[in-house]
Amino acid sequence: MQVKKYIAPSLKEATQQMKAELGLEAIILGTRVIEGDKRFNMKKVYEITAGVDQPIKSTSEKDSGNKTQSSKSYENELETLSKKIFENPEIPIVSSDRKNKKDNTDFTSDAFERQIKEFSDTLLTHEVQKNIVNKLINHLSTSSSFMDKSSLENFLLSTMASMIQTTSFKVNKRKMHKVALVGPTGVGKTTCIAKLAVISKIIHKLNVGLISIDTYRLGAIDQLRIFSEISDIEMAVAYEPDDLPKLLKKMKNKDLIFIDTVGRSQKSKESLESIKKHLNTAQVDETILVLSSTTSTRTMSDVAEKFKSLNYSSAIFSKVDEAVSYGNIMNFVVNQNVPIMFLTNGQVIPDDIVSVNPSFLANLILTGKLYK
Repeated sequence: MQVKKYIAPSLKEATQQMKAELGLEAIILGTRVIEGDKRFNMKKVYEITAGVDQPIKSTSEKDSGNKTQSSKSYENELETLSKKIFENPEIPIVSSDRKNKKDNTDFTSDAFERQIKEFSDTLLTHEVQKNIVNKLINHLSTSSSFMDKSSLENFLLSTMASMIQTTSFKVNKRKMHKVALVGPTGVGKTTCIAKLAVISKIIHKLNVGLISIDTYRLGAIDQLRIFSEISDIEMAVAYEPDDLPKLLKKMKNKDLIFIDTVGRSQKSKESLESIKKHLNTAQVDETILVLSSTTSTRTMSDVAEKFKSLNYSSAIFSKVDEAVSYGNIMNFVVNQNVPIMFLTNGQVIPDDIVSVNPSFLANLILTGKLYK
């Protein structure tokens, strides 16, 4: 089992190279854009990482019969990818009865208050709402009798984590599972679907299908169709709600179907009703709200409230690599009582997506640092 990379001026050409050498059994493990590649004298080129079960032989191998040095195995590549996406570190919590004498001696009441204020200022700077900050700080203050300097930050992180809900992506292979991604314009729903589709196919070994109902945005269908071709995932387009039952019937052998919806302003009640009609006709099993991490808390709250008519049960935060702070994520979870499933942190498919747990998000919000 081997992994190879192909670089070309377009995704189509890179895919053709892959299929010519590896055959139709090759699986796309990732795609990315490379800026300013001198080999092609172009501003940007496309790279595909592909894997295949059968060993690849070069012309020299065929002539000499000698074995060549292989690259990473297909299994190792998948294991690395799976760990990158699904394993994020838990924040270590220091036990409250673990005392450091030096820290306790130096940690006076004034020092404690200064540290509390520092945490408060940091959270406010990271745009966590004041009422949430006050709740956290009050909890720290009431626990001061058994706190020491070494455990204060960990205690804050554990308190934050206790207020954050997360969830995982679960699929029952015994029946078709239909998942729709919804959200406002420009949040990256189509790219999210591409990442989730590849993960589902190559890591979870599911038979995946794609349906687009985004027939309004220029190039939206083409974007998903190009992805479906290079990843060898079946795709269809529903122009009207009535198209969905027959498309789903054609895909009845699929384990999982992702439905890409049109991005619409939360202020357009008519547009949201149209999406709702499509999803009701498709009888979707799960709806996920996609929000951009760069969106203000006020706008995010408005989106969350207006999109509730679509019955979403979890959220994905996109563009975390573009955001300057992450307090809005905590504001959303606390105010909307909706769990977070994934973060996306770039355009590379499928690498730039991360499943989350509460301690991971608490650390992200407090430190403002994203570890890719």
